[in-house]
Amino acid sequence: MSLINANKVSFEYVRRDKNGEVEGFKRAVDDVDLDIRQGDFIAVLGPNGSGKSTLAKHFNSLLHPTEGVVYIDGWDTKDADKLWDIRKAVGMVFQNPENQMIGTIVEEDVAFAPENIGVEPEEIRQRVKESLVMVEMYDKRKSSPSRLSGGQKQRVAIAGVLAMHPECIVLDEPTAMLDPEGRSEVIRAVRALNDVENITIILITHNMEEAIYADCIYVMKDGHIAMQGTPREIFSRAKELEECRLALPQAARLAYELRRAGLDIPEGILTREELCRVLCR
Repeated sequence: MSLINANKVSFEYVRRDKNGEVEGFKRAVDDVDLDIRQGDFIAVLGPNGSGKSTLAKHFNSLLHPTEGVVYIDGWDTKDADKLWDIRKAVGMVFQNPENQMIGTIVEEDVAFAPENIGVEPEEIRQRVKESLVMVEMYDKRKSSPSRLSGGQKQRVAIAGVLAMHPECIVLDEPTAMLDPEGRSEVIRAVRALNDVENITIILITHNMEEAIYADCIYVMKDGHIAMQGTPREIFSRAKELEECRLALPQAARLAYELRRAGLDIPEGILTREELCRVLCR
């Protein structure tokens, strides 16, 4: 059974004039089908305005489809009686971690969500410890969030979601505001959660380097799914990616240009290490 199933999902925003009157509708998501199973690592790519963040908000019942249906563990996201079950199953991490932080110290911040759903105090303490250990932030449990780096704040935000014991975490542009070191910290933590804890990951991003670790990539363009496949399949289709206003990862781009120049370089190169091995041969 699918953990997340989107069936012919479309979503329209209401457009209003400066007086608040409805002047039309904008279709942000257009007839999208997705099937995600437990343990998958999915990347959703697309330029600004492609609909990827709007789609992501459907998985946590923050938005409901204008047309079609989204099921989480078999529950219809429009079913108000299942709202908290859905939000416990699928946690969201947003672009700015400070928007999700309310505690004066790290462990208080991570404890906030389980406290609000009535988890027993002893269980909360255990969850907070486990979650901070998973993202390698346990040594900062007594620190003020304001004293953390951007990457550390984002890892604390992920720990706050982990304390809910979710089956899936949706990360909406989680590294967009971070420097390279912070991006590396967050992606390393996300990969470990998927590899070690078997937590389903849905990574919404426009950073091609982050997407190479996914099991499957969906590329969105103008609200619909324009491409779907493994990272090797997607990044072997340079011209189609360009039509979607996306670039190849650096190693894949260099391999593509060398192949065009006449070198015998195979398709599907993703990393610098793979390219170096090919060139050394």
